[in-house]
Amino acid sequence: MSQLWQARFFTTVNRLHDLPDTQAPEVAFAGRSNAGKSTAINVLCNQKKLAFASRTPGRTQHINYFSIGGAQVGQHRKDETRVDEIRAFLVDLPGYGYAEVSGSAKDHWQQLLGDYVQRREQLAALVLIIDARRPFTPLDTQMLEWFAPTGKPIHCILTKADKLNRNDGANALRLARTVLSSYVDEDGNTFPFTAQLFSALKRTGIDEANDKILELLGLSADAPDADDGIVTDEDPGNQTEKSPGERGVSPGQ
Repeated sequence: MSQLWQARFFTTVNRLHDLPDTQAPEVAFAGRSNAGKSTAINVLCNQKKLAFASRTPGRTQHINYFSIGGAQVGQHRKDETRVDEIRAFLVDLPGYGYAEVSGSAKDHWQQLLGDYVQRREQLAALVLIIDARRPFTPLDTQMLEWFAPTGKPIHCILTKADKLNRNDGANALRLARTVLSSYVDEDGNTFPFTAQLFSALKRTGIDEANDKILELLGLSADAPDADDGIVTDEDPGNQTEKSPGERGVSPGQ
């Protein structure tokens, strides 16, 4: 049982000064609005609606925090999270690049993303979610450019790999690794960037992604005992958006 299955909603923020005042390591998930980011998070955490996908891609414009540790994680548990016992955070960043987002919202969005990935000291690594069929759009490259100077790891998850045949999948993975290896530091050393194929539908690549994320968070791969009420994610693609109020968060956050 993976420690990622312990993940539960912690808070949502729309401004950098509202970020949690905690020291636990964070791994952030970023990607285009329709790349399958929410589904990947839900599959990895074995929960149906931990992260949510809007019916209108691009509407989710907040940074959502999910804690690991500090609370029971059964389906109906509502007990308070013990912040001092949280071991790590998964951070769901706003999806980027959808045309229907207004200009002012998009500007705020991009500044929030850029400032967070460049300045957040607790951020240990970035998981970049990319549709394997459309790798490295200009906005994906922009995210790489924002994050690469930090020298922190990036793990690229190429989603929807089930849509590709074996050769096309291998080519997509080879391309991703070639692009990532082109980023080097001042001494010419490559950054710690990695990539893999992933399919939520076929449930392939889950173990590889799970082990990598736990490694990036500094957590042991050995899962501790967890509550028996964890929800099995039988249909990760069937998701609807929840309002902040439904999550127990005031709309002003």
